[in-house]
Amino acid sequence: MKKLLCIAGLVAMVSMCALPTSTAAQDDIVVETVVEGLNNPSGVAIQPETGHVFVADSGALRVVRIVDGKVEPVIVEFSKDAYGKGPIYDIGPLGLLFLDKDTLVVGGGGEPDGEEMIRVYKVPAVGEDPINAEKTEGEPKKLPAVGDIVGEGNFYGLAEGTKGVYVTCNGDDVKGWVSLATIKDGKIDTFERRIATKEATKVDAPVAITMSPEGHIAVGQMGEINEAADSLLTFYNEDGKLLDNFKTGLNDITGLAYGPNNGRLFATDFNWLDTDNGGLYKIIAIKDDYENCTAKELVKLKKPTALAFHPDGDLYITLAGNTSEGSEKPDGKLVMIKGLDDKPSK
Repeated sequence: MKKLLCIAGLVAMVSMCALPTSTAAQDDIVVETVVEGLNNPSGVAIQPETGHVFVADSGALRVVRIVDGKVEPVIVEFSKDAYGKGPIYDIGPLGLLFLDKDTLVVGGGGEPDGEEMIRVYKVPAVGEDPINAEKTEGEPKKLPAVGDIVGEGNFYGLAEGTKGVYVTCNGDDVKGWVSLATIKDGKIDTFERRIATKEATKVDAPVAITMSPEGHIAVGQMGEINEAADSLLTFYNEDGKLLDNFKTGLNDITGLAYGPNNGRLFATDFNWLDTDNGGLYKIIAIKDDYENCTAKELVKLKKPTALAFHPDGDLYITLAGNTSEGSEKPDGKLVMIKGLDDKPSK
């Protein structure tokens, strides 16, 4: 199974062991700032058809859209909570996922564990007034405590599979759940715990999530923020069966995304122990070693929190910036690497 996932699951060996021309060396990568002044942005998604970039401006308790390089509020007045152990960040909305052009799923982070919600919205058009966070499509769903299982909170990552929307949860440190929200008529129908990731991997904090080209669930276990190199890359099928698990050498995986044109897998590492040395990585197979994968640094980034590819191959990444403590002006950013996953030349 390792051979399946480290080669087929992460794309063919030839393409995995050689970087494309646009990412041949770190010096070739240009990181462009799209917008500044965000407050702990913690999620990013590309709107279908329009290509507009949506950002969970988490510490500002809102979801925004970027239009012509300007920030336009879309959903506002989310609740506020906090995350971290020195530094501590304000958080509100977290993971973002479009089901179609107008339907946006938002993972919450601003409520206590057990009261946290996953919500669905119809987003207003460009130029229209923002909507309040309470104006959801259907009823938001929670994962309250059940018996000895504690309530869930901090829905960081969202990924759409054939069964519904998979959600990483960070309330239960004992089991570490990926949950499943089923969607019916553009609304959340059911929401339930599905995969106990810590029981499967022995590592805490599922945060990053995406679907592989083969339809497997790829999860980044962030691990402990005060422990180095403990992040894992784990694959499950949609029945929740563990397919395989890989050490990456990364410290705190916050985002995973497959390139839309070449199918390569990229990850962001926040690196809580040394945030000056966080970065963007490409996950690659080790030549002639089908038992392992490794992470190749493409560019250093300070405090990356999420990433999403535009269909044209441009990669958008959110950077948390400083915390909300004190009087410092928020300096979170949305940055872009143009053409990171260009279509192959003929």
